[in-house]
Amino acid sequence: MGPARPDPHVLVGTETRDDAGVYLLDQETALVQTVDYFTPIVDDPYEFGAIAAVNALSDIYAMGARPLTALNLAGFPSGTLPPEVLGRIMKGGRDVLEDAGVALLGGHTVDDAEPKMGYALTGVVHPDRIWRNSTARAGDILYLTKPIGAGVMVKAIKDDRATAEEMQAVVASMRQSNRTAAECLIASGPPTACTDVTGFGLMGHAYEMAAGAALRLRIEASRVPMLPGALDAARRDLFPGGSRNNRHFFRRFVTVEGSIPEERVALFYDAVTSGGLLFTVGPDQVDTVEAAFQTARAPLFRIGTAEAGTPGVTVC
Repeated sequence: MGPARPDPHVLVGTETRDDAGVYLLDQETALVQTVDYFTPIVDDPYEFGAIAAVNALSDIYAMGARPLTALNLAGFPSGTLPPEVLGRIMKGGRDVLEDAGVALLGGHTVDDAEPKMGYALTGVVHPDRIWRNSTARAGDILYLTKPIGAGVMVKAIKDDRATAEEMQAVVASMRQSNRTAAECLIASGPPTACTDVTGFGLMGHAYEMAAGAALRLRIEASRVPMLPGALDAARRDLFPGGSRNNRHFFRRFVTVEGSIPEERVALFYDAVTSGGLLFTVGPDQVDTVEAAFQTARAPLFRIGTAEAGTPGVTVC
């Protein structure tokens, strides 16, 4: 059987590993579709469900789209945990979706040895206003909207090696929706390119942006925000397996300049759950974009630039 024939209605597929697929309906409307689910990253069932919803919604916001509907995907060990736990997980996700104006249409739950939770989401966007991860331009300015370090801090929490304040900070970060950041960009942008930082870490998603646009991203290490306790957890090498896999794969595309502490570099590969938006804008957009975020009191961190060169990332 030969390769599938290209469908002219598919505006964004798998070619650039973007955050969601986009399918053209008509001249004014394109469907944006994504799916994401994972095992528990916090002990509280309600918070787990809420983070799962925030994380899935992020892919829609990263495409510049408006989320409309959701289908729940859940695995639950019915013979091990009481049904009330599943109810709390579901309520956490439902509350987030309702706050985002998203209709939960139903879903599917299977009996599984380990709890899993997530959503398949559908949104809409104008075909001419799709944000992609592959369209940055040399000279653009690179921004991030959330601190990194969620992966290593979740591992520290599971190992009982995080303080109560550090636990609160990482949960708050993962619960923080990218909706406001996306709205700021819609009002002041659009960005020249956009993605969200999740499982491949800052470095993996930055490389995908660079490779897609055939340019180089230069990231200033001291400008990258980090969660409380993340540097200390990195020094103690508390990274989960996903973070280690990221470094093994993506380090070949990364050049480190200067004497940057090893723990700081290692955090750039940390696998993130529900991370921030990573986006570029032209130099002429900087003042407008930063003013919009300031007015909305939304976090924004200028962390680097895009430049011509061999596709990859330079950390300096």
